[in-house]
Amino acid sequence: MEKTLKDNYDVIVVGGGTAGLAGALTLARSRRSVAVIDAGEPRNAPAEGVHGLLGLEGTPPTELLKRGRDEVRGYGGEILSGVVANVRRTEEGFHVGLADGRSAEARRVLVAAGLVDELPDIPGLREQWGRGVLHCPYCHGWEVRDRPLAVVGTGPMSLHGVHLWRQLSADVVYFPQENAEPDDEQREQFAALGVRVVPGRVAAVESEDGAVTGVRTVDGTVVPCEAVAMAPRMVARTGFLGDLGVETAEHPSGMGEHIVADAMGRTSVPGVWAAGNVADIAANVAAAASASGFAAAQINADLAKEDAARAVALRSAASA
Repeated sequence: MEKTLKDNYDVIVVGGGTAGLAGALTLARSRRSVAVIDAGEPRNAPAEGVHGLLGLEGTPPTELLKRGRDEVRGYGGEILSGVVANVRRTEEGFHVGLADGRSAEARRVLVAAGLVDELPDIPGLREQWGRGVLHCPYCHGWEVRDRPLAVVGTGPMSLHGVHLWRQLSADVVYFPQENAEPDDEQREQFAALGVRVVPGRVAAVESEDGAVTGVRTVDGTVVPCEAVAMAPRMVARTGFLGDLGVETAEHPSGMGEHIVADAMGRTSVPGVWAAGNVADIAANVAAAASASGFAAAQINADLAKEDAARAVALRSAASA
């Protein structure tokens, strides 16, 4: 990756994952000067492959990002390693400061920094995250089809998730935790589907030779399984935006916190756009990339409008 930031860019993209790269690609192809600042913390790093991405099904995340970086560079975009510490408003746009002291000015900012999965403090869970402990049936369900699965409830959406995982395996056990107890109707549905409900707090995820073997409850009961499904609380990475006042809110699903953005990707702060999981915590790779490319097109249109206004002003000043 490049190490030297230029003084000025049309757009700085915060986040070098699929969403950030997709937005940068659109901007670079429109001949905008664009820099992607990548902290090197992709959320899907533990996964073996990216799924549901047409034409690239099963591509390892690292390979997908490498291809994306090469494509952005091919159109003149820059990819830089670094952590954005703050973004401040200036007369001309924004000042973007990095944790290592580097900085640059940008006319617009596209936030695509992704999110953080906040996991329950259950021994053995974090070690298996993204491998034997999975969060999304659409992203990882096929790979554990027909295996014994345990769903650990973390909230109301977990109850819906049971039905999705049950579609992939006839052997599903549900462990309701706080705020995830099924009501009478849901229990009746689970019973009809053959889903066993195991009471009691989950004490640990058991593993052997690197593979999940079961879930242990606080009373010592171990229920065998080969994978655990669990929806974490998902929180958008927004700490560096504190000085701008970008609006954040609880996601309507109750699954976490996101940046509030309109259908175009505009945030509450003019000149700052957001796309990907920071704005839609439930988006998969394909949806995140699509949203960011669309937001980038809106940024380019906004800049084009500003460019035209500047040209008129310069012409008027020259003829005065």
